[in-house]
Amino acid sequence: MDITLAELSAFVRGDVLCGDLSQTITGFASLQEARAGDLSFFHDARYLERLQKTQAGAVLVPQGCSDLPASVACIAVSDPSRAFEQVVEKYGFQPAPFVPGIHPTAVIGKGMIVDAAKVSIAAHAVIGDEAQLADGVEVGAGCYVGSRTKIGAGTKLFANSTVHDQCILGERVILHSGVVIGADGFGYEFDKGRHRKVRQAGIVQIDNDVEIGAGTTVDRARFGRTWIGEGTKIDNLVQIGHNVIVGKHCIIVACTAIAGSAQIGDYVVIAAQSGVAGHVQVGSQATLAGRSGVTKSLPGGKTYLGFPAVPVSEEKRRLASINRLPQLMKRVKEMEQMIAKLTERP
Repeated sequence: MDITLAELSAFVRGDVLCGDLSQTITGFASLQEARAGDLSFFHDARYLERLQKTQAGAVLVPQGCSDLPASVACIAVSDPSRAFEQVVEKYGFQPAPFVPGIHPTAVIGKGMIVDAAKVSIAAHAVIGDEAQLADGVEVGAGCYVGSRTKIGAGTKLFANSTVHDQCILGERVILHSGVVIGADGFGYEFDKGRHRKVRQAGIVQIDNDVEIGAGTTVDRARFGRTWIGEGTKIDNLVQIGHNVIVGKHCIIVACTAIAGSAQIGDYVVIAAQSGVAGHVQVGSQATLAGRSGVTKSLPGGKTYLGFPAVPVSEEKRRLASINRLPQLMKRVKEMEQMIAKLTERP
């Protein structure tokens, strides 16, 4: 990146409030990390102190912003966060372009349905028998795609991701490295003193525009399907058990675990390190705050917190009560001492 302040302001359609138009911007970073030559952005009043202390060469600020830092060029835009994103998209790390073709080291099964001129299969990938790959599919290095798997147009599998037999991926699905789709669900019966494995005979279905982060696993159903709805975004290191149904346009954040046969509605947000027990339902548009533990079905449209998860107002009252316990204990001890003195009187 090597662009003048004048060129930058034209690109983001902003107004230069202060600074030398010939100044050169060479990179971008957060307000705290930025150094001379870096572009940053300010869009939240909570970070006003960081704005005043930043060492950035230039900062994108909201229109009407008056608390401008000294010796820093400022460009006013309607949405600093989005404008910064546009700069990063143009001048930041660029993903490798789609290059059709099948690498000579890839292993291709019998009867695969594919137009080799319209897909990209990288080195050492393995594609099983009768798999179906639509136009624009990218299979990264070292990936495994099982037999009779169906993958929709424009879907991308990053290196070393796995899609087991007969699973179905929609269009424009993104699987990051280390994702495993369709491994056996965790199903056992205790029989004659031993844990007997229950056959997992279902599939995983992932609908259009789903993105799944690195190291996440989505287990095969015992029967039927484990199902991830359209537009849902799943973070790294998430575990989704067998026969789980996740609705449309959900957000599931890192280290969350959803046990078998749970049902998650549409537009649900599940924050980091939360757990959902098996066979429960979380209603549409619910939000689970970080480290929530869902032990029973919860209606939609509310925010929940704690273990077991309850409406956030109830959990905040409980936490406030816990914080008052030391004071209450002190008062009880004082009262016990007073009672003891009264009982000692003749």
